[in-house]
Amino acid sequence: MDVMCQKKSIYLWVLEIVGLLGLLALILWLSLRPKSPTVTVVDLSVPPIDNSSSSAADDDDENDGLSYTIEIDNPNRDSTIYFDDILLMFFFGQDTAATDRISAFKLDKVSKNRNRVKADARLWKALRSAISKNSTAPVKVDFSTRYRIKTMGLKSKRHEIKLQGDVQLGKDGKIFGKKKKIKLKHASKKSRVKAFHSHKKMC
Repeated sequence: MDVMCQKKSIYLWVLEIVGLLGLLALILWLSLRPKSPTVTVVDLSVPPIDNSSSSAADDDDENDGLSYTIEIDNPNRDSTIYFDDILLMFFFGQDTAATDRISAFKLDKVSKNRNRVKADARLWKALRSAISKNSTAPVKVDFSTRYRIKTMGLKSKRHEIKLQGDVQLGKDGKIFGKKKKIKLKHASKKSRVKAFHSHKKMC
């Protein structure tokens, strides 16, 4: 009987050790599990709309564009994110008003990207007309790329990311409303397929 009890005690001890090691492995995996980057539209603007400047704005080629600033954040403290080329698309309605590309780069913490992009002439006029009539107009921002995460010297496989967000522009040409920073969210499957084909054309 003593031998049987000893064997049971050993089995229980082994099971406890295995369970403890499994729990530690789970905690370690959760702590090291990489998170996807986050993207926020910090600024999106067009020249202001008013009666005195609207005619001049139509004649000024420099005004035919969108100025933007996006903030890309790496939430992983001990990892570096390696981005492929990033495709940015700006939609007014269902049509593409402007596009831009950010060259591949690596990100340790936070990156801010600023640029001014030329807008489609027809959509540019339609956008400014909508702002003039309705005081605001929506612009959809579309962010798509692929990336790898390097943790403890090892790089992951490539992950696809497709984010979108709606930004309301006011008559001052800037983001309208109390919320001045717009965090982009994951897009629908249909939008991801569209972005994949756009990326292929861009490359």
